[in-house]
Amino acid sequence: MEKKGRNQIKSPAVSKILITQPKPESEKSPYFDLEKKYNLSITFQPFIRIEGVTSKEFRKQKIEIQTYSSYIFTSRHAIDHFFRLVDEMRITVSQESKYFCISESVALYLQKFILYRKRKVFFGVDGSNKRLVEVILKHKNNERFLFPCSDHADNEIVAMLRAEECVFDLPVMYKTVSNDIRKVVEQGNFDLICFFTSSGVKSLFENIPNYTQQNTLIGAFGAGTVKAVVEAGLQLSIKAPEPQIPSMAAAIALFLGSEKK
Repeated sequence: MEKKGRNQIKSPAVSKILITQPKPESEKSPYFDLEKKYNLSITFQPFIRIEGVTSKEFRKQKIEIQTYSSYIFTSRHAIDHFFRLVDEMRITVSQESKYFCISESVALYLQKFILYRKRKVFFGVDGSNKRLVEVILKHKNNERFLFPCSDHADNEIVAMLRAEECVFDLPVMYKTVSNDIRKVVEQGNFDLICFFTSSGVKSLFENIPNYTQQNTLIGAFGAGTVKAVVEAGLQLSIKAPEPQIPSMAAAIALFLGSEKK
């Protein structure tokens, strides 16, 4: 794998962007606004797919969901598969349970499954791991946390919870599997590729082991993704979330605006 130094990556005029997630279902997505405003061509291609563990596989982890007082969610996938398993296993989750979410958008997604009450649902103000843990620490006394995750858990959050001696368990409720993305990447000639998970970065090199960045710009969302990009030897140009930049779309808009200036 070839590593690129900071001065080796030129900043091209961005016109073709690859978003490594599914295409938004809503026509009001900010990505579509970006396309119009900056005359872009945006391609959506998930680099990974999510497969839920079966209830049989989950039982082998010897986790009793109903014995926990609080639940931590860092994605909608985690929420989906948590409540899927709860339903399949006919488990009753207490109405007094507390929910701690990475962001407000993830917290609001809980409305699909529970009676949303502000005094029972908490989230980090800027979507970062640090802010989420800060909120958790305010409630850690007498709480036993369950942190549903994939087979690639966010080690930064786990490390912070352990450092603060939080009582929690980390059951695997879904798995990430790499999609075949070779044709899209090799033929797309993209100016910018945006990643949202460390698994997405892993998928790139599983599909294209000899991938070299050349002049392609790289964007990353989340501390774990940023770390994976850097460790892969890629030069990072766009990072989110940041203060006042809650989303990747907002980060791209800021970058394109500064480039035009």
